[in-house]
Amino acid sequence: MTRSLLPFLSVLASVALSGCEVGPDFERPKAPDVTGYTAEKLAPETASSATKGGDAQRFVDDLDVPGQWWELFHSEPLNALIDQSLKANPDLKAAQAALRQAMENLEAQKAALFPTVQANFTPQRFKTSAQLSPTLATPATYFNLFTTQLSVSYPLDIWGGTRRSIESTRAEAESQRYQLEATYLTLTSNVVAAAIQEASLKAQIAATEDIIKVETESLGLLRKQLQLGQAAGGDVAAQEATLAQAAATLPPLQKSLAQQRDLLAALAGRFPSDPPAETFDLDSLVLPTEVPVTLPAKLIENRPDLRAAEEDLHSASAQVGVAIANILPNLTLSASGGSTTTAIGQLFQQGTSFWSVGASLTQTIFDGGALLAKRRAADDALDQAMAQYESAVLSAFQNVADSLRALQSDADAVKDNLAAERAAARSLEIAKRQLQLGSISYLGLLNAEQTYEQSVLGLVQAKAARYADTAALFQALGGGWWNRQDVQPDRAPEVAEANVAR
Repeated sequence: MTRSLLPFLSVLASVALSGCEVGPDFERPKAPDVTGYTAEKLAPETASSATKGGDAQRFVDDLDVPGQWWELFHSEPLNALIDQSLKANPDLKAAQAALRQAMENLEAQKAALFPTVQANFTPQRFKTSAQLSPTLATPATYFNLFTTQLSVSYPLDIWGGTRRSIESTRAEAESQRYQLEATYLTLTSNVVAAAIQEASLKAQIAATEDIIKVETESLGLLRKQLQLGQAAGGDVAAQEATLAQAAATLPPLQKSLAQQRDLLAALAGRFPSDPPAETFDLDSLVLPTEVPVTLPAKLIENRPDLRAAEEDLHSASAQVGVAIANILPNLTLSASGGSTTTAIGQLFQQGTSFWSVGASLTQTIFDGGALLAKRRAADDALDQAMAQYESAVLSAFQNVADSLRALQSDADAVKDNLAAERAAARSLEIAKRQLQLGSISYLGLLNAEQTYEQSVLGLVQAKAARYADTAALFQALGGGWWNRQDVQPDRAPEVAEANVAR
């Protein structure tokens, strides 16, 4: 039996390998024909200020993004928290599992290129009617029947539908691989942003508490002056309203800080009741002074979301070929052989064997237009995937442009707020000297202190925005996932080799 099937299997392989592949061959979309991210040429560097976090930032064309870009902020607590998050965050674990699943689905799909071989052993017990002709060559009405059989079935991939399905599944696996990179980038960026926001909120709370202290002192002084007849009741009421307004700004800041701690705990894979030990202050962060400006053509390669959208487009293109192949005739070759006998010990003896070889050619003649509709749906899905890819490209370029403009504006804001803070500080010093000379009242000094504290609050917010927008630029440029060394995503060699070839 085995010798009789070998020629048949060889014919199957030769016919399958000679098939064609219908449908479009995928070509990567060309990079947009643009040379910059903004309508006007960007200044080579931002404004600078003589304060912590006020250094000028230089825009360096085609500077590569490091895989651990957050280390440029030189914060050990930040590095430690990101390490914890990469190990424990469930979203990252889910993305890694999704990639493993996609790779197993690819292996399962590739198996369709090979024949299906099944072995079967069937023992049976029979009783036949004595009034009818006996089933066996003897008059016995009770007998056993043992059958063993090997079956081979091979749907020939004449039109390449199976190979297109494999191509589509491979593209889906690649898309999942880039979605893993996108998850990694989103996680690290969110941790950095949350750490900066925590530092900003802590500084804002400290400045607000100082403002409330100054306003309280002002109110106390006015009440004393009211008792002495040196102040009007309207002035006291106005100061009470000012104090109440200042105090009302503190609870929302405290709430936001508590929620920010909860967010950091969740990003690190912890419950809110078990927050991370790391805390953050603006003064502990270092502002990166050299920021990359990736060439627009390279941005397409570096953004994981664009690479995922490209692979989704590739998958949709291959599905068009699958839909076309399903319309065409399908040929399936089959063979089976085995042995059947009434005694198990006589299996495979001479005279007990049987075999069959056949072919089945199937062509759908009428299905109510289902296959044709599916073909048109595949074309529409390809158009949809192309439009989604183009939308993703536009959003990516917008992200970079927004971040570049934000950095320029943030530097100017820090400079202006620093000037306001220093002017308020000088005004406060003058007020202190005037108070010593008796040329102003104590209330004038408190007003100068309030102006100074407000300027400190504005400077804190401007600095925090600069740190946050710097992190946003690194994220918009792709986050340097191609230079990653700390965490290697789960990937099959086939996927890794495909990316190296690109």
